[in-house]
Amino acid sequence: MALFGLFGKDKKKKLDQGLEKTKESFLSKITRTVVGKSKVDDEVLDELEEVLITSDVGVKTTIKIIERIEERVGREKYVNTSELQGILRSEIAALLEENNTSDIDYEIPTHPENNPHVIMVVGVNGVGKTTTIGKLAYQFKDMGKKVVLGAADTFRAAAVDQLIIWSERVGVKIVEQGMQADPASVAFETLQVAKAQGADVVIIDTAGRLHNKVNLMNELTKIKRVMEKVVPGAPHEILLVLDGSTGQNAYEQAKQFSLATEINALAITKLDGTAKGGVVIGISDQMKIPVKYIGVGEQMMDLQPFNKKAFVDSLFGE
Repeated sequence: MALFGLFGKDKKKKLDQGLEKTKESFLSKITRTVVGKSKVDDEVLDELEEVLITSDVGVKTTIKIIERIEERVGREKYVNTSELQGILRSEIAALLEENNTSDIDYEIPTHPENNPHVIMVVGVNGVGKTTTIGKLAYQFKDMGKKVVLGAADTFRAAAVDQLIIWSERVGVKIVEQGMQADPASVAFETLQVAKAQGADVVIIDTAGRLHNKVNLMNELTKIKRVMEKVVPGAPHEILLVLDGSTGQNAYEQAKQFSLATEINALAITKLDGTAKGGVVIGISDQMKIPVKYIGVGEQMMDLQPFNKKAFVDSLFGE
């Protein structure tokens, strides 16, 4: 069964609703940019640059988009302002295509000796990390997969308690050793239990905040090292959870975590409550790490596989 099913009408409708604030803000700014003007000139492009930056696309990515549009305008000599939205749409779509952001719709990978697929989840406190783990567990279980959670964020009592609540709500096994336990020990035991029980997927929660980057790096490296002793190649996925409503701060977090460990997937949450959805474009472009999931609501199924075409359609309208 494909991951979370096909991207159907219900998912698209929810995505439209989740990105409504971003779309309204984005398109209204573009409309103001071109009002009373017929030709895309330097003045229009300067204003468009401001629109993109204030929509949390990010400075570097904005400059890249503007340069592409400038090149197109220079090549075609005369571009009507009525064409600007379509051009911008195609350039953003092209950027997402180039940035290793592939739509996901696949089986959970199988590993040698029927080892489970191991996902280590990282991110600062408050971004929706535990909720994301719970929603992932629910959706994997809904696919018929056997899931085990590991409560390795042992620096914060609430983190362990929250994950226990999610495990009970979803109906999946959890391994926890309480607060102040050694996170690597929790991860080690989780993988042993998962292997013994023939689990398909293991999701390991990790500390949201350590004193500095060196501590974070050492802790995550230690967790990875002990997991690999139980399941060679683990973790197969290191998923960084970011809060989309924090805009460019989310990009700064992504940079810091990528220095601390080898992130290979991103989940951007809380897009439904903000007009800062443009951050998805900038993070995808600057990090060159696939945006794998986006959060567009509170319900279990509102953590969606990122579909770049659907995202662009929702941002600009069909």
